[in-house]
Amino acid sequence: MSASKVVAGVKFGILSPDLIRKLAVMRIETSELYDEEGFPIPGGLMDRRLGSIEPGTVCQTCGNRAVNCPGHFGYIELARPVIHPEFAPYIASILKATCRHCGRVKIPQEKIEIWKKRMNTVAKHWPSLRYKYAQAVMKEAAKAQKCPHCGRVQYKIKLEKPYTFYEEREGGLIKLTPLEVRERLERIPDEDLEILGLDPKEARPEWMVLRVLPVVPPSVRPSITLESGDRSEDDLTHKLVDIVRVNQRLKESIETGSPPLIIEDLWGLLQYHVATYFNNELPANPPAKHRSGRPLRTLAQRLKGKEGRFRGSLAGKRVDFSARTVISPDPNLSINEVGVPIEIAKILTVPEKVTPWNIEKLKKLVINGPETWPGANYIIRPDGSRIDLRYAKYREEIAQSLKPGYIVERHLQDGDIVLFNRQPSLHRMSIMAHVVKVLPYKTFRLNLLVTIPYNADFDGDEMNLHVPQNEEAQAEARTLMLVQEHIMTPRYGAPIVGAIHDYITGAYLLTRKDAIFDKHKALLLLYSANYKGPLPEPAILKPGPYWTGKQLVSLFLPSDMDYIGRATVAPASGKCDQEYCENDGFILIKKGKLLLGVFDKQAVGAEKHGTVLHEIVREYGVEKAKELMDGLFKMFVVYLDMHGFTMGVDSVEIPLEAESEIRKVLQDAEERVLNLIEQYRRGELQPMPGKTRKETLEDLIMNVLAEARSRAGEVAGAFLGMKNHAVIMAKTGARGSMLNLTQMAATVGQQSVRGKRIERGYTERTLPYFDKGDLSPLSKGYVYSSFRKGLSPVEFFFHAISGREGLVDTAVRTAQSGYMYRRLQSAIQDFYVAYDGTVRNSEGIVIQFRYGEDGVDPARSDHGKPVDVEKLVKRVVALRGEV
Repeated sequence: MSASKVVAGVKFGILSPDLIRKLAVMRIETSELYDEEGFPIPGGLMDRRLGSIEPGTVCQTCGNRAVNCPGHFGYIELARPVIHPEFAPYIASILKATCRHCGRVKIPQEKIEIWKKRMNTVAKHWPSLRYKYAQAVMKEAAKAQKCPHCGRVQYKIKLEKPYTFYEEREGGLIKLTPLEVRERLERIPDEDLEILGLDPKEARPEWMVLRVLPVVPPSVRPSITLESGDRSEDDLTHKLVDIVRVNQRLKESIETGSPPLIIEDLWGLLQYHVATYFNNELPANPPAKHRSGRPLRTLAQRLKGKEGRFRGSLAGKRVDFSARTVISPDPNLSINEVGVPIEIAKILTVPEKVTPWNIEKLKKLVINGPETWPGANYIIRPDGSRIDLRYAKYREEIAQSLKPGYIVERHLQDGDIVLFNRQPSLHRMSIMAHVVKVLPYKTFRLNLLVTIPYNADFDGDEMNLHVPQNEEAQAEARTLMLVQEHIMTPRYGAPIVGAIHDYITGAYLLTRKDAIFDKHKALLLLYSANYKGPLPEPAILKPGPYWTGKQLVSLFLPSDMDYIGRATVAPASGKCDQEYCENDGFILIKKGKLLLGVFDKQAVGAEKHGTVLHEIVREYGVEKAKELMDGLFKMFVVYLDMHGFTMGVDSVEIPLEAESEIRKVLQDAEERVLNLIEQYRRGELQPMPGKTRKETLEDLIMNVLAEARSRAGEVAGAFLGMKNHAVIMAKTGARGSMLNLTQMAATVGQQSVRGKRIERGYTERTLPYFDKGDLSPLSKGYVYSSFRKGLSPVEFFFHAISGREGLVDTAVRTAQSGYMYRRLQSAIQDFYVAYDGTVRNSEGIVIQFRYGEDGVDPARSDHGKPVDVEKLVKRVVALRGEV
């Protein structure tokens, strides 16, 4: 084996005309591609010397067939030089900085020496700063109107994009031909190029003006044969044919002494074709098109953008050992597991090395083959040759020939580690590692608790599964990427995996004071949660025995856990402590026993700080939290199943006295609004600071109507009560809010566009049914009806207007945030935390002296804080009390 080498650096340069000729294997002489028999014409763009692309043909340069021939460059000798369009801005900067006669940089010699010293000193430590110094030199040199070396007067240079140069003389703008530009660049001495940021050995500026055009090999621009039998050429080949044709015509015109006007036109056309060969989306340049009118995809288009070579083929692409299908829920799986269909498990493989300890197992898998799961698809011998078991006749004999050193590519099995991903991947938790559980049917299955980090739902979402192919990747996935390692999110230092929807409702119903169970039900619930310990003493002996829901929940809590908190159902104002709390909203856990309070979103919910779940993750680790989610949380949904939970239209029905009370509230509000409008019309309304009288009126009206809706909601809520299933969902934080119920039961309320009452429509009114200048609630989009009773046509129309704003807003926000994320990603992609604790970029420049300025990992913090001092003080006080 040869000794390994270290890459010292990468240097970019520009190909000189001589180097292009040396790199190439032939000169392109003709624009014809094929003869009458369909063979490539020698000297043409598909000449066999450029490489073999058709099966069975041999490359005339390297002698290889299509599979092994890398392709070889050709070149076109241009009749007249042309500007390389991508270098035009650099050429403009160099022309502005140098003398039009002597080619020197327009800075006095002593200053040149000072700049050189500075640049060389800085370049030792930060090579990237050389370019910034060069820009400063160019800026200073461009200001000089007289050359300090030869004393000649200088003229302003103007670049008309994309590639036309002009010089401002006394008589007006004079166009510079590429020939003149090239001559000026040739005059610049090598020593002056260094302070312009160019290495004269690697990149002379005159090489930016092309005399020789490199021709990419056919392997980069292969032709395809259509169903009709016709050949279809690549866009690059089309472009090169145009260049060769115009170049030949220009050459002939020069040789025959054609008028300068014709030569200039052909030269301009050659410049256009070369420019669009490099980039077909140049500013102020019409794109070259197919006969069909489709713009050609040339070199720049192949590289840039979402579908380009970098983003489309390198940064993200289709890969092997991956699967994709629809997802469905399975509460019986662990949060760390993923259900994989057998059909997928039989195609995705894991390479397993044969050892004396697993040889018998692998022999059985080889005999099973690809058809039977668990089986194997391939065997790889130590020499690298593969046996495809689909076509192997004597599998028993092949199995017996297995020896240590062989590799068996076996089916995916229970216990294997895989990466699971849902797009768009917006944060770290969009890809996590799961343990395989092979199951029947055709969907990937996952625990409902894991849908939050993936932002997944089951309305047809699809997800991707990737199988790590070596032991190191598998170990990394198991150690760093398992779901339980990501319960705490780095965004806000609280659990992102936790209870939502049915789990919260189930937790609330199970821990309510009236949740009591006989032995049969208690055992059923504990069995569903996979509880293996003894049944505690019943809380109620006579009549009984009965166990409470709080008792069953306590069995899963750590035995030394103490916790005090408020549930979501606890009233925002009013008394709530150990003695009394409305809705049993004061949570008290002592020595692992839930003594008071109910579990709802504030106890077990995802994305909440300071919950029981958060406390368990912080104090007892992710393993304990995972146990809790796989056991206790399953009990919540099983109990919800047993208890039954539903809502219908009757859940939002309120009695007649409630309806008349709501009507009175709305009438009072309407009267107050009409009073305000009257005050405004009489000119008695005092404007608020910084607002007109009209704006003040609108603000006051919005406040009155918002207050009316809130009061109507309170009336409806009081009549519905905490036994109502819809109210339970809203109050516990499972789904929806009291506002939703208000709109269903009492009144929908004010519809708004951009935070204001609806204004646009007809002249001085929203709809033709209203008087001009009408400012009443109804005419400006207040919906008095509730969804249960139904909306009038006018109310429905106003509701549709504000609904449409929500949809547009969502679509626009998604696009904007996606683009902002992409820009941020590009800006910080090379930042890393160095071993000394600083954050640096790829050049080693310090961005932060401590990560995040405080050195705190938010995923291991207490809601962003390194420690919760209040909690620590409480614990110390409690310990002292015990002592």
